[in-house]
Amino acid sequence: MQTIARLVNENERWLAVIANNYAEACSLCDDRELSLVLIGAGLDEREEMELKRHVSATRPRLPIVKHYGGGSGLLFAEIYQAIG
Repeated sequence: MQTIARLVNENERWLAVIANNYAEACSLCDDRELSLVLIGAGLDEREEMELKRHVSATRPRLPIVKHYGGGSGLLFAEIYQAIG
């Protein structure tokens, strides 16, 4: 997660905020003005689905992206595609 945050933060217009578990992720989505939810490793399948449901119910226009790994080019492509 730290590597992904460092890569995201290389763009001066972006700021990565890390959640270490499902509860923290929900709290961040509720309490902060986010432009994107990027899901990486760390959540099991059930938690991932619950997070998606939570975000869809509370912030329906907030894009959710699953990051599967790979280089920074793929990460940036996923982000740019989600935020338009």
